[in-house]
Amino acid sequence: MRVFPEYQSLIEAAVGRVYDVARITALDLAPQLSRNLGNRVWLKREDQQPVFSYKLRGAYNMLASLDATQRARGIVAASAGNHAQGVALGARRLGVAALIVMPKTTPEIKISAVRRLEADVVLHGNTYDEARAHAEGIAAATGQTLIPPYDHPLVIAGQATIAVEIAQQCKVPLQYVIVPVGGGGLIAGIAVHLKRVLPGVRIIGVEPDEAPSMHAAFAAGRPVELPHIGIFADGAAVRLVGAETFRISRALVDEILLVSNDEICAAVKDMFEDTRAIPEPAGALAVAGLKQFVTRRNVRDAELVAIFSGANVNFDRLRHIAELAALGEQREALLCITIPERPGSFRALCHDLGARQITEFNYRYADTATARVFAGVQLRHGPAEKTALLQSLVERGYEVVDMSGNELAKMHVRYMVGGHAPHAAHEVLYRFEFPERSGALLQFLSRMGDRWNISLFHYRNHGAAYGRVLMGIQVPPAERAGFHAFLETLGMEFSEETANAAYRMFLQ
Repeated sequence: MRVFPEYQSLIEAAVGRVYDVARITALDLAPQLSRNLGNRVWLKREDQQPVFSYKLRGAYNMLASLDATQRARGIVAASAGNHAQGVALGARRLGVAALIVMPKTTPEIKISAVRRLEADVVLHGNTYDEARAHAEGIAAATGQTLIPPYDHPLVIAGQATIAVEIAQQCKVPLQYVIVPVGGGGLIAGIAVHLKRVLPGVRIIGVEPDEAPSMHAAFAAGRPVELPHIGIFADGAAVRLVGAETFRISRALVDEILLVSNDEICAAVKDMFEDTRAIPEPAGALAVAGLKQFVTRRNVRDAELVAIFSGANVNFDRLRHIAELAALGEQREALLCITIPERPGSFRALCHDLGARQITEFNYRYADTATARVFAGVQLRHGPAEKTALLQSLVERGYEVVDMSGNELAKMHVRYMVGGHAPHAAHEVLYRFEFPERSGALLQFLSRMGDRWNISLFHYRNHGAAYGRVLMGIQVPPAERAGFHAFLETLGMEFSEETANAAYRMFLQ
């Protein structure tokens, strides 16, 4: 195995530099992940860095190596966020003027953090690669030094200090190190050191399946530019890996895995539950890959390290991450179920779904014969339970379509079930609150019975103590008094919304 001896002195020098600004981060056991996976899972906590990401190490190592003339001219960098913060903090520490080019799609939390660190920010392009090209043009025109985020020996050596710490901190026979991959600087640095000091360890890289740049490079035997990438995991969204990072990774990395956005979101939840820290999507890549790897390979009783690479996540992305997490860990099924359009059908369906928590229930009256319900159902036992549920519903005569993997359904349709229903005669609209517990929805519908037809239904579990239901019910004028008397017997909060402008404009 090639061990790249030229990197030994670079890494030793980096160890002498990076701790001017970086911290030695913890290697923490993840007890819940370990228990669930039947292995011992350790998290290398790079979220503990001053800029909440490992990128500070490589950026500062290169900055600190600049001579006086280069520092006087200033530096320029391109980044989707974490490298930018590392460069900005390092430049401020050294008194160097810094200009950072960031894609326009960069989360605001990262842009604000860079500006707080007193660097100048230019927003250019929609991807890292467009920002990089602009930064390279600025550097060529001004003579400023370009600080690349991954494809430079000094940056790679700076990231390798993580491996130095892992080798010192891990007191057990380490078998696997799982590393997120964007441009390749992190995995190259970790591999080049660990394969020398712990030659038996396997290095596994993990990329988003919508930005598989290193995976494509391994397949082609050279770096290849991808025509399109997704930016959900923006910290790892790179079209083209570095030439140097590929050279090292091809020789030393054992495997590259691809994970879906759902798997990433499930890993965010797993890491939060073990650490109470919230990784950004790219920061959860390693755990997502680790879960996939040990499940597919049936790995048991092994010692595995996953790099928790960053925690710069926008608060407003958390809702989206939380919604996809249940699907990613296969704890929720999204189903389209066709039922007869008649009073009592909802209640019968809830009964046939069994003693499961309903996470979502959307329906709008369309015709007099059939109704299609978009339902989310909590699964306690993963894919096997979903298979059994689908079979049970089909045997009971329902037409069922599994929407759990349907991107259109997950991203859009679930929020669009509704619309006007001009044939829903005598419809009234009510909001209800009932205790958020298993069986509460079935109990609510059972008390209502078959007296009135439900023409609109919207419910989604938001993790609160009370569930909120929006319901349209067809109640002829002569039955309104009896309906109101029934509502009073429910013992729950409710309010009529029939006169609400939003209802009149979009649903009535």
